[in-house]
Amino acid sequence: MNKRYLSVLVDNHAGVLARVSSLFCQRGFNIDSLTVSATDDPTVSRITIACQGDETTYDQILKQTRKLVETRAILSLDPSVSLLRELLLLKVACDEPTRGALRDVAAIYKAKIIDLSPGSMVMELTGEPDKIDNFIKLIAADHEILEMCRTGVTALERGPVRYKLD
Repeated sequence: MNKRYLSVLVDNHAGVLARVSSLFCQRGFNIDSLTVSATDDPTVSRITIACQGDETTYDQILKQTRKLVETRAILSLDPSVSLLRELLLLKVACDEPTRGALRDVAAIYKAKIIDLSPGSMVMELTGEPDKIDNFIKLIAADHEILEMCRTGVTALERGPVRYKLD
């Protein structure tokens, strides 16, 4: 089961996200992350989906999503030629003696410390999903994670656009 990334351009109106995500549910295909965003065209939204599954199921998802009336274009993104980014907010328990170690890890990963309270520190990190995963593992090894929130993957292909909107 490989990690897959889909970029789906859809009509920007109510109910589209529910229709696209229900296709995945009906096929038993788990969504690891899902983001929806505006595009340069106000009538079009971009849905970026990260998922895992076998080739047959994945092909069925592509075919079924293409059939939706609201789908303008669907791209299977190759991570080697795409820009994948995610945002993490991470709240970690810390006190005076542990702040230095947390600052060092934040500096290595180029995370920003956006809040420092007497018992906690909140860091912000943007990067590829693997970078986010590794940062969390490293922090969790020596520190207590109090809360965390991830945006989910958003992505664009490098180079020229390879789809044409109707």
